[in-house]
Amino acid sequence: MTEKKDIKSMTFTELTKELSDFGEKPFRARQMYDWMHKKLASSFEEMTNLSKDFREKCRERYTYTTLEAVRVQESKADGTKKFLFRLMDGNLVESVWMRYRHGNSVCISSQVGCRMGCRFCASALNGLERSLTASEMLEQIYAITRLTGERVSNVVVMGMGEPLDNYDNLVRFLRLLTDENGLNIGQRSVTVSTCGLVPGMRRLAGEGLQITLALSLHAATDEKRRSLMPVANQYSIQELMEACSYYFEKTGRRITFEYSLVRGENDSKEDARMLALLAKPLCCHVNLIPVNPIKERKYVQSDRASVEAFKNILEKNKVNVTVRREMGRDIDGACGQLRRRYQEG
Repeated sequence: MTEKKDIKSMTFTELTKELSDFGEKPFRARQMYDWMHKKLASSFEEMTNLSKDFREKCRERYTYTTLEAVRVQESKADGTKKFLFRLMDGNLVESVWMRYRHGNSVCISSQVGCRMGCRFCASALNGLERSLTASEMLEQIYAITRLTGERVSNVVVMGMGEPLDNYDNLVRFLRLLTDENGLNIGQRSVTVSTCGLVPGMRRLAGEGLQITLALSLHAATDEKRRSLMPVANQYSIQELMEACSYYFEKTGRRITFEYSLVRGENDSKEDARMLALLAKPLCCHVNLIPVNPIKERKYVQSDRASVEAFKNILEKNKVNVTVRREMGRDIDGACGQLRRRYQEG
């Protein structure tokens, strides 16, 4: 028996060809694409303007990716919602829905677990299970839209997993997400985060996309970064800065540096001055993040005075900087926490 194709991961062009190969007229692909990516149908059965016979054939030929929400937690503080989704093979991933003045933002996962091993991240504690397909990434947004009844205007690929470690599926997802035939989310409203896979960063620069690239930097020296992030053993900060310059040169898009402040590890005034030296020559924005503590690690959040002092040093050096507003702290907001707690029972 031939393996079923993943219909929701097909581009509009691919779907049109796929259905025409089975003798279907081009308008059939348009109807189906609308059901999947605009009306966000959760099954073939919902596609009521397609014949019963055609829907049956589709069920036989294609997998139709859907996710089951096994747990939803809502923050009493700010209304942030965290979703734990079960994939069709039983694996679990997390997504977060956040309401801002400028619209609703969703942070999605790109992998089940992660193999990058960053010391302060709960996603990496059990390693990588597998990468997600484009449809599994899309469906996190679609399922949240159905469950909240509200449109998503911004998407961040910064949940579980390293997006550039799932490169082909990521780029396919980005093209589907921003396709005018589908949800049509503007490319400038999409951010992809990486811990610093230099070849992937350079490759992404050549895709012709206008997304924001966020680099999880977290330290301004190689020595300190290696103690927090194993990937730093592979790519030096100099290589990272060169890749950031290349990305800006190719896309014209300002880079974001994500910097998690850990008390006594990377939050000193000297750390701030070193970061300013790195950031100043680049067209970049620094996003300071008070680290989300996880029980398996000793890391503690920097106090407010240290965060302000760090920010002030960057500002005095003319570096564009913000402190990320903490969202969902009371509902295991950090990557991987909810999944881990659920699995532990």
